[in-house]
Amino acid sequence: MARLSESRGAQHAAILGIGTYRPSRVIPNADVVDAIDSSDEWIQQRSGIRQRRWATPEETVQMMSVAAARTALDRAGIDARQIDCVIVATVTHMLQTPAIATAIAHELGTDQAAAFDISAACAGFCHGLALASDVVRGGSAGYALVIGVERLSELTDIGDRGTAFIFADGAGAVVVGPSDEPGIGPVVWGSDGEQFDLIRQREDWRDVVASDKPEMPHLIMQGNAVFRWASFEMAKTGQLALDRAGVSRDDLDVFVPHQANMRITDAMARAMKLPERVKIARDIADQGNTSAASIPLALDRMIEEGDARSGDTALLIAFGAGLAYAAQVVTVP
Repeated sequence: MARLSESRGAQHAAILGIGTYRPSRVIPNADVVDAIDSSDEWIQQRSGIRQRRWATPEETVQMMSVAAARTALDRAGIDARQIDCVIVATVTHMLQTPAIATAIAHELGTDQAAAFDISAACAGFCHGLALASDVVRGGSAGYALVIGVERLSELTDIGDRGTAFIFADGAGAVVVGPSDEPGIGPVVWGSDGEQFDLIRQREDWRDVVASDKPEMPHLIMQGNAVFRWASFEMAKTGQLALDRAGVSRDDLDVFVPHQANMRITDAMARAMKLPERVKIARDIADQGNTSAASIPLALDRMIEEGDARSGDTALLIAFGAGLAYAAQVVTVP
C-alpha cells in the first residue's frame, strides 16, 4: 500500500483582512410602514431597525461581493492570485448552477482558485469561515476568501407584516490565511431540522413556474418561535464556542451575533451574562438583517467606529433557516 505524503498546512489560521459593501439605497421605516399597516415606533420596538439598505439593479450579488473582496484583499496585503479557495455564503444567487463563487473568483483574477457556494442561510458566513480555517490548516489552500452576500430585497414580500421590515442587502468578505497564533477557534455548529418550516422560502420554484401568474418566491418566518429559540439556545452555543476556544467571558472584548433582531441580541447577551465592558454589534439598526452578510458587515462597522480593535477577542454567533447555526471565537484582524 502506498503511503500518502503529509499535508503542508499551517499550524494556525486567522482572519487577515475584512471588507464590506453596503448598497446605496437607504430605506427608512417610513417607506415600508404603509404596506404593512404599521409604524416606525412599532418596527423599532419589535426589531431595533430604523432603516435598511436595499440594492439597486446594478448592485448585484457578484458586484457587491467583488467590491467587498477587493477591500479585504487590500487590507490583508494579499494579491488575488494568492487565493486558492473562494467560498461564497448566499441564498440569493438566482442560478441553481454554476456557483456565483466561480464568477467572482474569475473577476478577482484568482488564477483558477477552487470556488463554491454554500447555503446555510444566516449561518452561512460562520460555516464558510470554519471551512476556510480548515482548508488553510489542512494544506488545501494557502489563503482562502470567504464572502457572505445577500440581495434579500428580491425575496421580500413588502406586504408581509412579519418580514417586510426585516430583510436587507449587502456583502462582507474576509481573507483567511496562516498565522503564528490561533486566530479562528473551533466551530460549534449544527441544525434543528425539526423546525425546518420556521424560516423558509414560501413557494417551491416548480410551483412558481406552474402558476398562471408567476412571481418571485418570498421568504416567510414564524417570528415568535424563532425569537424564543434563538434567544436561549444560541446562548448555549456561544458558551460552548468560548469553552472550546479556551476563552472565558472575562477574556471577551467583542460580541458579534447575527443581526437578526436587537431584542434577540440583548436576550443572548443577558443569558450569557456577558460583562458590561464587552462591546456588542448593533449594525441591524441602520442596515437591517442581511443574512449571510450580517456578521462581516457588523464587525467591519465596529472596527471603523473603534468598538473593535485589531487583536481583540470576538465571539461570532449566527443562526437562521433550517434552523442552522454556528459560532466561533476569532481574533479581530
